[in-house]
Amino acid sequence: MRYQISGKQIDIGEALQTHVQTTLDETVQKYAGRPTDANIIFSKSAHEYVCEATIHLSSGLNAAAKAHDTEIYAAFESCAEKLDKQLRRYKRRLKDHHRERAEPVELLGASSYILAAEEQSDDEPESLQPIIVAEMETQIPSLSVGEAVMQMELAGAPVLIFRNEGKKGLNVVYRREDGNIGWIEPRLQD
Repeated sequence: MRYQISGKQIDIGEALQTHVQTTLDETVQKYAGRPTDANIIFSKSAHEYVCEATIHLSSGLNAAAKAHDTEIYAAFESCAEKLDKQLRRYKRRLKDHHRERAEPVELLGASSYILAAEEQSDDEPESLQPIIVAEMETQIPSLSVGEAVMQMELAGAPVLIFRNEGKKGLNVVYRREDGNIGWIEPRLQD
């Protein structure tokens, strides 16, 4: 597994890097067979250290966690516990589905835009075209609905767009205000 361990405006020593690698190796080997890479970022917020970790699995799913503590090792341990819990749930759900993915998740390229928020005014805008602040490339995974919900929960995202494996159309899963999961599946015109 490839590791990228870095610090934002703080120095990360060799001992911490070794500790991070051994701990994550043990955690990942317990639950996920083929991880591809991990990105761990340490930063400082006021008097606390913050640890953000993302593990990319060969199945196309990502596990992400964030934790903070007054000690840098304690922040990492808290983050590692959250990752352990996510990967354990992921493995349990895979067992519950009785389905192993033989091929890695297929990804479809797409553009992602960030639009500028306009100030509220009573005047009519000059143009109805939104101001685009940033344009980035993003990947849309080809998943089943269950895998999409799992990916959304693992990433801690409020919404996920995916290509439905069964129907081949674009679908959306999202967390509703009542705590349930919503699923949007557009009808394809024949």
